[in-house]
Amino acid sequence: MAELVLVTRADLDKQPHEVAEMFDGVAKRYDLTNTVLSFGQDRGWRRATRTALGLRPGERVLDVGAGTGISTEELGRSGAFAVGADLSVGMLQAGRRVRAEVPLLAGDALRLPFADGVFDAVTISFALRNVVDTGAALREFARVTRPGGRLVVCEFSHPTSTAFRTIYMQYLMRSLPTVARGVSSNPEAYVYLAESIRAWPDQQGLADRIAAAGPWDRVGWRNLSGGIVALHRATRV
Repeated sequence: MAELVLVTRADLDKQPHEVAEMFDGVAKRYDLTNTVLSFGQDRGWRRATRTALGLRPGERVLDVGAGTGISTEELGRSGAFAVGADLSVGMLQAGRRVRAEVPLLAGDALRLPFADGVFDAVTISFALRNVVDTGAALREFARVTRPGGRLVVCEFSHPTSTAFRTIYMQYLMRSLPTVARGVSSNPEAYVYLAESIRAWPDQQGLADRIAAAGPWDRVGWRNLSGGIVALHRATRV
């Protein structure tokens, strides 16, 4: 009989089954761990994402990589109908236990289970970095967004201050995995987290990727927390 091997962390080639299994392993304490590791800033980042989307009551918004649905729940506070989709069944199950009223569906960012142009807005928070093909995902987001609809990507980025960036990278690569061992149900996943953030493009680099993927126009960004996080916004052509 073949030995069952549980994936505790993904590699930077980001194979979907490994990413899904890794997040299954952190699902139980995911929200708590994020709040601890971000020193509580994650709440503000979610609010900023909702504001950047400019949602109105009655609009439909898709939250890709929704995980436990904590970001989807925040989007729903706008009065829009917010639905979350995620590749990790474990994350979805954890979310449904505490957010039964939030619509959460299994879905791959590269093959979303929705018809063309059904959403007024699409967003993805801290998950685009985990998709194996960024350009294909951005095109898939455009497919399900109506013309004139909005995209907001909330993702880790590069601090704008050189001195602050040096301190931040030291925290990311040395301290973050250590802190994660005290609160996470799968600390090894946070080694991947640190490595994937370090390898991710800066603000202009991600803006270029969004523009190149098309059909997105008017691409811009603003920094949060000194550039630790950036909100990229674009409009569907």
